[in-house]
Amino acid sequence: MVLNSLVREYIGRMLQDISGMKVLILDSQTVSIVSVVYSQSELLQKEVFLVELVDSMSKEPMSHLKAVYFLRPTSDNIQNLRRQLANPRFGEYHLFFSNILKVTQIQILADSDEHEVVQQVQEFFADFCAIDPYHFTLNLHINHMYMIPAVIDPPSSQNFCDRIVDGIAAVFLALKRRPVIRYQRTSDVAKKIAQETAKLMYEQESGLFDFRRTETSPLLLVIDRRDDPVTPLLTQWTYQAMVHELIGILDNKVDLRNVGTVPKDQQEVVLSSEQDAFFKANIYENFGDLGLNIKQMVDDFQQIAKSNQNIQTIDDMAKFVNNYPEYRKMHGNVSKHVTMVTEMSRIVEERKLMLVSQTEQDLACNGGQAAAYELVQFLLKQAGVDKRTGDLYGNRDLLNIARNMARGLKGVENVYTQHQPLLFQSMENITKGRLRDIDYPFIGNHFQQGRPQEVVVFVVGGTTYEEARTVALHNAANSGTRFILGGTVVLNSQRFLKDLEEAQKIARSSILI
Repeated sequence: MVLNSLVREYIGRMLQDISGMKVLILDSQTVSIVSVVYSQSELLQKEVFLVELVDSMSKEPMSHLKAVYFLRPTSDNIQNLRRQLANPRFGEYHLFFSNILKVTQIQILADSDEHEVVQQVQEFFADFCAIDPYHFTLNLHINHMYMIPAVIDPPSSQNFCDRIVDGIAAVFLALKRRPVIRYQRTSDVAKKIAQETAKLMYEQESGLFDFRRTETSPLLLVIDRRDDPVTPLLTQWTYQAMVHELIGILDNKVDLRNVGTVPKDQQEVVLSSEQDAFFKANIYENFGDLGLNIKQMVDDFQQIAKSNQNIQTIDDMAKFVNNYPEYRKMHGNVSKHVTMVTEMSRIVEERKLMLVSQTEQDLACNGGQAAAYELVQFLLKQAGVDKRTGDLYGNRDLLNIARNMARGLKGVENVYTQHQPLLFQSMENITKGRLRDIDYPFIGNHFQQGRPQEVVVFVVGGTTYEEARTVALHNAANSGTRFILGGTVVLNSQRFLKDLEEAQKIARSSILI
């Protein structure tokens, strides 16, 4: 159930089984899929000396290289391949696709290989971006479509749903599981995606999903972002979520070009729990503890730097040269984290975020009222109480009211992180077998026998790093049910409001029409 390891294994198999110098050819989406699990230096170790995009390749012949294509099986990609096979630039062609190929697509490729340069065609099911062990995204640019009724823009709506179904299918093919499927009753888009996913898994490609049965079937739960519109709007105070909220993370990369005077080699940095030990240890730490840990990292580095200054013998010099790559890597890492924390501190001070966050948390956790601006009114229309399933504010259910009162009486450890996303409540209900059938119906005649041991929650409209943290902490603390969280994008407040604005524009124009 560790997604980034599965994708990494796919890419590793793809590259290591082909000996010699290689060019890796990707599309705009598989670039993201590969980049979050493999660094450039690791690709180089696999003898990948060039990376190109399938739709913007040079025409220079390179017959000494073997071409490894890793593409989504879209009609555009198939047509690009058809044209490139007609005039082959490379000595060999190895074709890998991130999802299920249609028979017609295989036939097009076979007919196009007149020069017989294609050595293999395989499906490697990695049609999703595994940004963390238990968190994946589809990076959908038209994310606002989940708020638009399908009748307004049928082609875009169908493309949106098709991409989601493809991504979910690839996750379960990678996990070698076929789930029972449930969805949020109040969401038409969640229902549609659940139905189409079930149709693919149980009818169209039933043979492909015919894996060895487990004692309890895994669960796929499809929910709608509008069930919890609060979580994406809150100021964040844990490391990963805070970086995304204040600076921005895309495919585990942070753009620092607009942050002060940053050296060229630090203008885009990788923030990956798999490649950065300090980030892995501090990914969910709050801002205060993070500051202390950064200081300790700087102190440790200064001690190493001082010892390297005391080079007096040939042996000292030899040790320094041997350790220099590690020393330089450590220097880059220290610089990266200090730069980000310094920038975030500046933003917190400039925007008075500690004061703002206290108010936000009070509104979110203690039932305050939002200001009645036009955008907020549209949000209420999109995600008001009649559109939601869960008890978002913990004030419908007597048990939740009691919990909130107890929390108020005992006080909280940190007033800036009182909020728990609605997902926490849903996960708790799943693990305790209390997720109501009336609110989250099953698709077809497939019901859950016992409590699921493996659950994939897919959020149409996007996930947040606060929710990813909730999932990771649950998985670390529990030996029972394991969760994976996925969504159409990874949201921060800016992206969520932008999607809301785009949906509002389309809604207005459709009314005018």
